[in-house]
Amino acid sequence: MGLLDKVQWSILKEKQTWQAFAIAIVLFSTISFGALTMFDSMDEIFQSDAEPEPIPNLIFESLNRTGIEDNMTNETGWFELNNFRGNIVILDFMAHDCSNCHAVQKHLESNMDSWQQQAQANGRTLRIIGYGAWYSEDIPYLNNSGGEYTVPLYPTGLGSTTAAIMSNNTTADPVRLFTTGGTGQIPVVMVLDEEGYIIARQSTGTPTDGWKAFDSIVDKAISSDADTSSYRIAWEEPETSLRAVFVIGLILSILVYFSPCAFPVLPGFISYYLSLGAREDELIESGKLKSKMPNSMVIGVLSGFGMWTFFALIGIVALLMGDAFARSGLIHYLAIFIAVLLIILGSMMLLGVTAHVMGFVQKFVDKYSTTEEDETFTPRRNMYLYGIGYAAASIDCTAAAVLPFVVLLSTLGGSAITFGIGGLMIGLLILMVAVTMLVGLGRQVMINFLRRATGMIKLVGSWMMIMAGIGLTIYLTNQEAVALIFG
Repeated sequence: MGLLDKVQWSILKEKQTWQAFAIAIVLFSTISFGALTMFDSMDEIFQSDAEPEPIPNLIFESLNRTGIEDNMTNETGWFELNNFRGNIVILDFMAHDCSNCHAVQKHLESNMDSWQQQAQANGRTLRIIGYGAWYSEDIPYLNNSGGEYTVPLYPTGLGSTTAAIMSNNTTADPVRLFTTGGTGQIPVVMVLDEEGYIIARQSTGTPTDGWKAFDSIVDKAISSDADTSSYRIAWEEPETSLRAVFVIGLILSILVYFSPCAFPVLPGFISYYLSLGAREDELIESGKLKSKMPNSMVIGVLSGFGMWTFFALIGIVALLMGDAFARSGLIHYLAIFIAVLLIILGSMMLLGVTAHVMGFVQKFVDKYSTTEEDETFTPRRNMYLYGIGYAAASIDCTAAAVLPFVVLLSTLGGSAITFGIGGLMIGLLILMVAVTMLVGLGRQVMINFLRRATGMIKLVGSWMMIMAGIGLTIYLTNQEAVALIFG
């Protein structure tokens, strides 16, 4: 049977399909707005309650271009931020392959000339400096335009994990100090006053206010009667740099677990294994079962460990591929590919066609699982393998969410991968144990409820995948439109 023969066009005539569409619009609009404003709100969540103080001296290598960096650096071609005390400084944490950073760069470049003229007219000096925050990128790569990236018109350099010289003469990573929660998530662009205090900070290339708040602080700082002391923002080295990454992993686990590609078959499968408990004496007597059937708690834990195994392998791949992703220059195009794939997979799922991207994993699971017909029945091993298969099946519907997360983790490094995948795995284990125990406690009632809900879950998920793909495509190719809509 061909692919088109599997398409169920009649779904588009059903009332439930369009009810799901309406629900998806509300959910998608809420989630999209939340995503675009997340780092604004995260700044408040992770805001330090310490007293404001000047940021530490930053020493990092520049691109050393004639007429751009060479008149702002020392004799070795390195920036030293303390040399610019007495100036207003806009410090842009950026990277070659950070697509959202390009929106920040475009905004700064479109205003830099008028800002410089205004500053000079008011007897102020304004410096705009780019800080390369993805250290796996090197100086030649930052100095090479390609794809969506153009080398900044303003002075730019590449940082390091020891670029910040603290007051006690120890070193620190500026990315840890100044990104939201120390997660390493960029862009981050800050305005420093003449004494080195942060007076404005933005963590997205498409702020919901259209840059009004940020630009107003810049205008205030370069005015003739500038007094920005009331705008000073406190900062301090976070206790942990990976809280937000861990939380994102937990949130993603909900999407993966309730994947419309895998969740509909879960209640029946668990119920089957729990029902075998009533026949365990028969199975033991026949020699097919070596010990008692596992209870719902054990079933949940074993299945959860299977899911752990799958995503642990994903984490290993991310760790191995991190440097390659960062250097390839293809991250932006990979993101666009994923966005288009999301539209295709969502449309297929809506019309009743499932893409078995991870079908080879299911073949592995089937090969090593046993049934009551085999000489030896291994329910514990089966549930562990089922967890692997369940995680793989969920990827068919959630790849467009999981893959960008994995790519992000791979560019942040080993610790971020550990915390991000760890959050995902812990969330999955909790959900699997909770659902299996609920099915065990109120078996038929819970199963009936889940079965009734899965149809709507699948339809809503399909529409949201399509909307997310369209939205992500627009965001990656026309960020001004997104800023206009949400601003």
